[in-house]
Amino acid sequence: MDTEALKEVLIRQRKKYDEFLIDREKRGELDPDDEFVTIITGVRRCGKSTLLKKEFFDECHYVSFDDERFIEFGVQDFSKLYELLLELFGRKKCFVFDEIQNVKGWERFVRRLNNEKQKVFVTGSNANLLSKEMGTHLTGRSISIELYPFSFKEFLMFNKTSIKVDRITSEEKVILKKHFQQYIEIGGFPEYIKTGKIEYLQSLYNNIVYRDIINRYKIRSERELKEVVYHTISNIGKEISFNNLRKLTGLSNTTTVSDFFHYFENSFLIFLVNKYDKSLKKQLNSQKKAYCIDTALAIQLGFRPTHDKGRLLENIVFLQLKRECKELFFHKRKHECDFLIRKGVRIIEAIQTTWSLDRVNEKRELEGLYEAMNEYKLDEGLILTNDQEEKFDYKGKKIIVKPVWKWLLE
Repeated sequence: MDTEALKEVLIRQRKKYDEFLIDREKRGELDPDDEFVTIITGVRRCGKSTLLKKEFFDECHYVSFDDERFIEFGVQDFSKLYELLLELFGRKKCFVFDEIQNVKGWERFVRRLNNEKQKVFVTGSNANLLSKEMGTHLTGRSISIELYPFSFKEFLMFNKTSIKVDRITSEEKVILKKHFQQYIEIGGFPEYIKTGKIEYLQSLYNNIVYRDIINRYKIRSERELKEVVYHTISNIGKEISFNNLRKLTGLSNTTTVSDFFHYFENSFLIFLVNKYDKSLKKQLNSQKKAYCIDTALAIQLGFRPTHDKGRLLENIVFLQLKRECKELFFHKRKHECDFLIRKGVRIIEAIQTTWSLDRVNEKRELEGLYEAMNEYKLDEGLILTNDQEEKFDYKGKKIIVKPVWKWLLE
C-alpha cells in the first residue's frame, strides 16, 4: 500500500469521540497493563471499537481495517504501518486493531508486538477466524471477551436513566416498564437507538450477510442462505429442524444447512441452543432452538402474523444469559422448559419465560418448569414474565415469578 495513502487514512481515523458515551459493563475486563493480547469479538456495530476508544483513546494507536481504503493493504505493509503510527502520533501505551482479520497473516504481526511487550487489543466480527489464528500463533498469550448490543442496564444508561430496583417507587416502576417496552422494540444497537431508522438495520443485516458470511465463506447458494435466515428469525424461540430447512429451501443436504448455522454463529447473527441430554450424540442430533442477536433486528427482518412479544421476551432472556457466559440448553420431555443452565456436569438452574401467567398457559408453563426441576433435582425454579411478581409452592417445589426488567437489573 502506498505510504502517503496509508498516512492519510491513519490521520483521518484518529478522530476523538465528543458525543455522550456510556460505560459498558465489559469495561472492567479491559486491562491495558497485562501481558496478553485481548480479543474482543461481537456482531458488527455493537460498540467494540467505541468501547476501546472511550477507555484508551489517548493511550492507544487505533487502526480500523474495516475501511475500503485498506483494500490493497497486505501483511508486508504492517512494518510500514507501525513506523507511520510512531512518526505521526509518537509512542503509545497500546494498540487497537479493529477488524484486523480482514488482513491475511495479521496474527504474526500481533505476535511480534506481543513479543516486544506491547499491549494489543484486537476486535473483530468473526469469532472463528480470530480464535483460529490466535490458537495457532498466540496460544496462551491471548484472552477473549465477547461484546453484545446494549443490555437493558446499558440501554437505561444510554437514555440517562438510573434506578435501583431494590428500593423502587411506584413512579420509578412506571418509568422502568415504559423503557423496557421500548427496549423490546428498539433493541440494543446504539445507532438504531439513536436514530430509529429502519434503513440502518437493513444495511447492518446486509453487511453481516454479504461481508461476514457470503463473501468470507464464498457462498454460492445466496438465495437459500437468505431463506434460512428469514425462516429462522421468523421463528425465534421455536425448535428448528435442519432437514425441514433443507426441504424448504431446496438445498441438497443437511450438512449445508448445518454449515450455514455455523457461519451465522461465527458472525453473531443467530445462535442455536441444544436440547439437553446426557448423551452428547443425542444432543447434537436433536432439534435446536434459535435466537437472534437483537430483538429489533428480529422484528424488522422476520415475519410474524401477530406481534409475538412472548418470543421476543425469551430472546432478551437468552441474550442476557449469553452475556453472562452461561452454558445453555433447553429441556423437553413430555413438557418443555425454555432454559437450563449447566455448571460443570450439573444443571444448576431452570428458567421459564412467558409474557404472562394466565388461565390459558399457567398449567403448561408450570408443568414444564416442574418437570425440569424434578429431573435435575432442583428445589427452586424461575419464571420470567413481562410484569408479574410472586412466590409460591408447586408440588413441593419453590417457584419464583419475576418481571424480566427487574431480573435484568439485579
